[in-house]
Amino acid sequence: MVQMGPVRRRAALLGAVLGVLAAGTGCGIRTTQVPVDAGPAPSRVSCDVPAPKGDAPAQGATVRVFLVCGAGLVPVQRAVGVPEQVLASDRVRAAQTLLDELQKDPSAAEGQAGFTTDVRGSLTVAGPRPGDARRALRLNRQPDDLPTHALAQIVCTYSGSAADGDGGAVELGGPSEDAPRAYQCTAALKARPEAVPTLGDVRSSAPAPGASASGASASGASASGAEVPGAEASG
Repeated sequence: MVQMGPVRRRAALLGAVLGVLAAGTGCGIRTTQVPVDAGPAPSRVSCDVPAPKGDAPAQGATVRVFLVCGAGLVPVQRAVGVPEQVLASDRVRAAQTLLDELQKDPSAAEGQAGFTTDVRGSLTVAGPRPGDARRALRLNRQPDDLPTHALAQIVCTYSGSAADGDGGAVELGGPSEDAPRAYQCTAALKARPEAVPTLGDVRSSAPAPGASASGASASGASASGAEVPGAEASG
């Protein structure tokens, strides 16, 4: 038998090691020199839009509307072509102006910041009917039929605005004979607009102009004549 020298033994051992390494890499994922495009890294929306500057219509006003951004509602300033004094003196006009703004597509700056709106379609608003509370507003669709985010946007946009009057609960009804219901814009609603809280039916013995005394009585008013948020309709 021929004996291997030290040099040959080391060479043979090195060759065996290299062979094992080559076989092991063949069973794994092949390396590649081609770069993989996984797309841009995910980014968080800013929900931050600067107030309008210099683009307000002549004699117009600046209003606040609530848009959807991230998981909640965030206020945005909008310039409208209706004078401030008109909005302050005509509550229904103010309510329709705000509703129109909610139905507009977000501006380029708003969209880039992550804002969207769920208020869609041809929504209109009118004042109270005979038998409604004086502060009630009636949409041309039932509030409960609207997407929850859309209803939350309307409630928070109206709350504290010229459409709301004294800054209390927002009283909304629809085209049906159902009594308007009271809604509140709370911190919880802004954070979770999918859960719109209602305070119940709102009726009043101080009816809207044109209401008859019998109609006011049939509306379920309290004896004291006060509005009754949270009281369910009796009829």
